[in-house]
Amino acid sequence: MDRRSFTASLVAGGCAGMCVDLTLFPLDTIKTRLQSQQGFYKAGGFRGIYAGVPSAAIGSFPNAAAFFVTYDSTKSLLAGSTASHLTPIAHMVAASLGEIVACLIRVPTEVVKQRTQANPSLSTYRVLLNTLQEEGFRGLYRGYGSTVLREIPFSLVQFPLWEYLKTVWWRSQGGTLDSWQAAACGAVAGGVAAFVTTPLDVAKTWIMLAKAGTSTASGNIPLVLYEVWRSRGIPGSPNSYQMYRIHR
Repeated sequence: MDRRSFTASLVAGGCAGMCVDLTLFPLDTIKTRLQSQQGFYKAGGFRGIYAGVPSAAIGSFPNAAAFFVTYDSTKSLLAGSTASHLTPIAHMVAASLGEIVACLIRVPTEVVKQRTQANPSLSTYRVLLNTLQEEGFRGLYRGYGSTVLREIPFSLVQFPLWEYLKTVWWRSQGGTLDSWQAAACGAVAGGVAAFVTTPLDVAKTWIMLAKAGTSTASGNIPLVLYEVWRSRGIPGSPNSYQMYRIHR
């Protein structure tokens, strides 16, 4: 991957991620409150739907940039040594590595953002201070494992499917593909991936929002999923998939 491609991935990926996160932030707030253990209305309902936006604004560009630089670099590195029938696997590996790197930036901003979304009476700065005072720096990374375990399956479904749909459409049109067509492929791929991984997203939200010291805060995903099932049944958090799909 040459310097020009690296810069393009860095800037384009960062700008795209920031635009998506900030434009769809109200939907992300609604999704977080639908998924929260305390319930939608107790978590704020439709009030203060921009609560936590400073955290998203600060973290979205470097988070997205880190993902796309890692994704494109890995994909480029594997392209020369991977047979054509193994290309989807190369995309999966690239997406997985991208998520692991991006989560180093994403998780602290996600923790602060979601806690502010679920407590709109508190400012982003106050939530950050409370987290550091109660749990230390490690508190900002609570839910890192659950986030990675959510993001990797999402990317394993989304990116190979996105690349496949683009290739099929590109071939059907004789080697041309417009940007809106690539976006449409991404929307379909993202919708499928969101449907598959929403339970893990609910578990991640519960872990990040749980009170320090509780069993939920320990990050045991099977235990948290069992708690969700026991208290809310299979639907878990009604309509949260719709918000998750649109946001992603």
